[in-house]
Amino acid sequence: MPESVRSRLGRGERVLAHAPVVGDGELVAGSQALYLPDGRRVLWQDIDQARWSTDTFTFLEEGAGEHSVALRPLDYRRLAETVAERVTATILVNRFVPFPRADSATGFRLVARRAPGGTEPDWRVYLGEGVDPNDPALPDAVTDALAVLHDQMGV
Repeated sequence: MPESVRSRLGRGERVLAHAPVVGDGELVAGSQALYLPDGRRVLWQDIDQARWSTDTFTFLEEGAGEHSVALRPLDYRRLAETVAERVTATILVNRFVPFPRADSATGFRLVARRAPGGTEPDWRVYLGEGVDPNDPALPDAVTDALAVLHDQMGV
């Protein structure tokens, strides 16, 4: 592991997988975060989606949009498996709630995520297509659904 990568890791953090990318640098999966070749650190709980192709790793970061990293032609299975495992491990609850009625095909998704080694969940609400964020009934529906999940899941 190059010292330039090791020096970016947080205290007590371990490297789980890494691989070189096109140009200079490494894509590094640490125990707490994903380290990009440009020096950015992206926490696992902030990665919503990730996908791999033969020459690109693309992921969606909560609040920051989509990012792509050009890959060298290597076998990235270990890194891909590590990324998938780390992102999935942060998800405690992922529940679809129909809205505005119980039989609606539209609705919102409640997701609780927790940082690796963390104790407190971070709840996020994702509105489905066609759900009006200004609907006056929405805040109460979210609050009620959260209360049910807290009771059911203890989270």
